[in-house]
Amino acid sequence: MKTILVVDDEPDVRQTVKNILENHGYKVLMANNGQECLKKLEGVKPDLILLDIMMPGKPVSEIVKQIENIKIAYMSVVGLAEARSQGLCQQENIADFFQKPFDANDLISRVNLILNE
Repeated sequence: MKTILVVDDEPDVRQTVKNILENHGYKVLMANNGQECLKKLEGVKPDLILLDIMMPGKPVSEIVKQIENIKIAYMSVVGLAEARSQGLCQQENIADFFQKPFDANDLISRVNLILNE
């Protein structure tokens, strides 16, 4: 069973994504910010991290620099062009970018694609 870490400061988003992924056979862990994400990575190595770009605390650009050998897909209300302009897509383990709000079927098909590459 593949494990996905969902990192978002909005509880409703975390829970919705968790429900969608678990209904499709994934094990889901959750963190409410980048610092908690890094703390969880000390004890577990998920197959994918779904990471919100806009969270309070340590900037996401600093968080992703500390994550190696784990695929990351961003979830954000900001557009891909803005994420690129902030330098958030340069890391080689960035696998995808989900614009919020997203369609549940699209989320699952793209997650499946990322994890089967």
